[in-house]
Order: sequence, then C-alpha cells, then structure tokens
Amino acid sequence: MPARIYKPAKSATQSGMARTKQWLLVFEQDKPREIEPLMGWTSSGDTRQQLRLWFDTKEEAMAYAEREGIAYRVEEPREVKRRAMSYSDNFKFNRVGPWTH
Repeated sequence: MPARIYKPAKSATQSGMARTKQWLLVFEQDKPREIEPLMGWTSSGDTRQQLRLWFDTKEEAMAYAEREGIAYRVEEPREVKRRAMSYSDNFKFNRVGPWTH
C-alpha cells in the first residue's frame, strides 16, 4: 500500500500557520470502504488509513518509509502567493473596483 508524504496546506478558516511546517506521512486507501447493511455506517477493514505520522523534515519521512519498506510518493508544497493589503486600502480613491456600499 503506497503512502503519501506532503506538507499540509493552511486551512481556509485559520489565520495562522499552525501544523503547516511539518511533513505528514499518510497511507493511501487500499480497498474501497463498504456500507454496513444493518446500520448503514461506512466501514473499512484497513486500519492504516487512521495512521498519520508527523515528521520535522521531508528527509526524515522518506528515511522512515524506506526503513520500513513502505512505497511512497512525495508531493512538494506549492509556493504561497501573498498580497499585502491593509484595511485602509478599501477606502482609497484610486480603487480598482467601485465602492459598493
């Protein structure tokens, strides 16, 4: 079962960069989930999907996967594009878009 090594992106609801500096090793889904006929719950016999391993560096995660004989793929993080903008920019006379209030 292959694993994926990546750096998680920041959630849209968070303003800080918590839990985005470490690398994460997550196992891919080995077989599809099944719907349990009596209650209708979704179940799986694959317990590795619940496992999430955090590492400080990408090299540590790769070394762990190689040491344990786990096939893996590495997803490099994308560069974050930031626009510096202040609150007062909303009230400038030379705005790109018109003021709608």
